[in-house]
Amino acid sequence: MIRDDDFDPERPTQSTGYRRPPVSPRFHKGQSGNPKGRPPGRHRQAPYEAVLGQKVAIREGGSERHVTAAEAFLLHLTKRGLEGDGPAARSAIQAIETARESRTAASAEPLNIITISFVRPGSVTCALEALHMGRRLDPYRPSVRIMLDPSIVEAALARLGDRHLTPTEQRTVLAATRSPRKVRWPDWWTEMP
Repeated sequence: MIRDDDFDPERPTQSTGYRRPPVSPRFHKGQSGNPKGRPPGRHRQAPYEAVLGQKVAIREGGSERHVTAAEAFLLHLTKRGLEGDGPAARSAIQAIETARESRTAASAEPLNIITISFVRPGSVTCALEALHMGRRLDPYRPSVRIMLDPSIVEAALARLGDRHLTPTEQRTVLAATRSPRKVRWPDWWTEMP
């Protein structure tokens, strides 16, 4: 075993060990350790799309929804601006104006994508979901009960005019409404949730 005190650089030795790597794989003086270099086109720009395009969950009014990170950031910036933070308000307004300008530029282009969804006769579940009129209680089962959104229930009751529902019909509407406490029921409504 050779100690550091006994090491003589003039003496040729082939011993390897602690702090003595083999001579052949060592880097030679003036030679790069990465002769090919970094491949062109990699990591030249910040990955904004990858970061801001990912989905995040936010809570608003007790309910959770998924939005992009860019939208969540803009919502947070707008909230801070409304609370009195001047720089945040200016940044939010500038971001909104930039988005508005890009949207008007994009709206000048002709629409070339049309989505058509066919609905089986007798099946209204997928039609109600596509129109955002109702939601499934269990989205993972194909045959499941669907509940109507409160805004649709309000709109349907407003279209009744002078006609009033019987208590039995009112209970049926209550049972089919997803959040009955959020509905503004008419004055003549007797069955309360």
